Amino acid sequence: MTKDTILKIEPFEIKEVGVVKEFKRGIARIEGLPSCIYGQLIEFEDLGRKGLVVDFNEKEVMAFILGDERDIKLGSTVTGRNEVFSVPVGENFLGRVINAVGEPIDDKNPNIKNNGQGLVFRKAPGILDRIPISEQLHTGTKILDAVIPIGRGQRELVIGDRQTGKTTLAIDAIINQKDKNVLCVYCWIGGAHSSLLKIIHTLEEAGALDYTVVVAAPASSSAGEQYLAPYVAAAMAEYFMYSGRDALVVFDDLTKHAWIYRELSLLLERSPGREAYPGDIFYLHSQLMERAGRLNAEMGSGSMTFLPITETLQGDITGYIQSNLVSMTDGQIYISGSLFHEGFKPAIDLGLSVSRIGSKVQSEALREVSDTLRLDYAQYKELMRLMRVKTKLSTEIAEKLRRGEALSRILIQDAHHPVPEIAMIIQLYAFKRKILEILSPEGLNVFCRDIMEYLEETRPQVLQNLANQKTLSAEIKQELDHAFVEFFRKKKVL
Repeated sequence: MTKDTILKIEPFEIKEVGVVKEFKRGIARIEGLPSCIYGQLIEFEDLGRKGLVVDFNEKEVMAFILGDERDIKLGSTVTGRNEVFSVPVGENFLGRVINAVGEPIDDKNPNIKNNGQGLVFRKAPGILDRIPISEQLHTGTKILDAVIPIGRGQRELVIGDRQTGKTTLAIDAIINQKDKNVLCVYCWIGGAHSSLLKIIHTLEEAGALDYTVVVAAPASSSAGEQYLAPYVAAAMAEYFMYSGRDALVVFDDLTKHAWIYRELSLLLERSPGREAYPGDIFYLHSQLMERAGRLNAEMGSGSMTFLPITETLQGDITGYIQSNLVSMTDGQIYISGSLFHEGFKPAIDLGLSVSRIGSKVQSEALREVSDTLRLDYAQYKELMRLMRVKTKLSTEIAEKLRRGEALSRILIQDAHHPVPEIAMIIQLYAFKRKILEILSPEGLNVFCRDIMEYLEETRPQVLQNLANQKTLSAEIKQELDHAFVEFFRKKKVL
């Protein structure tokens, strides 16, 4: 070898290699990979499949198989990747349907250009990185925005029996974010694929899919993907939050997530805890819920609001998994099956529903017109119960019953028809003035349907002032009182 000889050294990579010894129901048991860590990605050689390390001991490693497991064979080679599980995130995911590993599953462009990678199991922001929640997230549902207000950065549980309108309530909240600079992530866990298609169609018709990312892990997907779906949805929304914007995440639903984690834990041969659920299910859900919040100015002032949905059985709000979620959220919206069957929709039980953020996030005008609504409704329901054993009515009781009936009719709302805040304030101001209880049911429906159109034609400046000031000044009240009288005369509803 002469001094002019140049040695060429080919680049090489050191990998840990393991071998599949067993696989079942989406879980692979692997021998090898001595330096793996929890949450690390692994790759099945020659198959293009990925996996996620979820358990290990001195002899073997157990991993979720992400995707179809039918190609996995005993003896397949597995290599460890020097990275924890992350998914691509970015602006281009808006309007798309993706699976739990960030891959598109709709019929649009299969290649989505991302703006980076988001950690799936990211640590929640610390206390010093947060600020108090002070801005309302308007859902467009009158009973929510007026009586149970939700703030941007809040975690509000939606709880109730099957087929009572929980998903409809959450979808309406997404639809109402149009033109409000709130980006949405809808996470579908363990449900039927046909139901998911209906939801996507509803979002498309309302023009809400343009600012929404749908993370889909239906019942036909692997158990590992169903387990990962809510964390991937949170990672998608965190990109927007850390970019200084507001995000809304709907988890539909976490009861099925608890079921799938119980199934995976039993397959991993972990001992079941109370009611056959693994003991760390509380930790998993609380870790997820802690990621919501509002960041301070140094962190960009973004926020991430969670609407987790969970299911009760025959109205039992004290169920084990549901009680855990009640304790780790900032309030709950309880959907009553009996109210739903009575025709009161959305069937929200005001007695069991609460928002711990309270009315401090409401505008001054909305706070003024809604301060007594919960009491008025509670008195009405109590009087209705007393009326079952009493037939003779005093004038005072009859007046309260008429007032309660008017309030019930105001709060009833059609699905997928969110109400703007200004329209809500107008209707509730009229109720507070005690002029709606003298109307017939048909007249009340006419008022709620047509009053905004009438005010836009006759008093647009009043609506503009109310929208800008968010307060009911003496001048605005006087103008509204005159407008109500004129409207009733024109429509002949008195």
